[in-house]
Amino acid sequence: MSVDVRIDQGRLSRFLRLRGGIVERRLARRTARTADIARGLAPGSMGDYIDWHIESGPDGLQGVITCDHPATRFVLDGTRPHIIRPRRARALRFEVDGRVVYSAIVRHPGTRANPFLQRALRLGR
Repeated sequence: MSVDVRIDQGRLSRFLRLRGGIVERRLARRTARTADIARGLAPGSMGDYIDWHIESGPDGLQGVITCDHPATRFVLDGTRPHIIRPRRARALRFEVDGRVVYSAIVRHPGTRANPFLQRALRLGR
């Protein structure tokens, strides 16, 4: 599952729809800076899945930041408490305080939303 964030350059890019011009270079710098901030704010290895590019949109040029990690939606939106059951085995195996534990089910407490892409957009201005 992929999540896109778009940075619109505003009214100026509607009139100057030039590829390779000063508007595109400025937008590319801003988009790259915002993507770097998002990589730093992303949890775990999720930052490795963040990429960016410039494309032509309906109102001119747009900077697009994409995160292709499979759990991106769960991190951005958070999860409710849920039960985890094994799929291919009879028990789940994990570590708690350095010792191995086996369980037939786990009651996951859920996770709070982490809108790291939204924060990156605010910080990248």
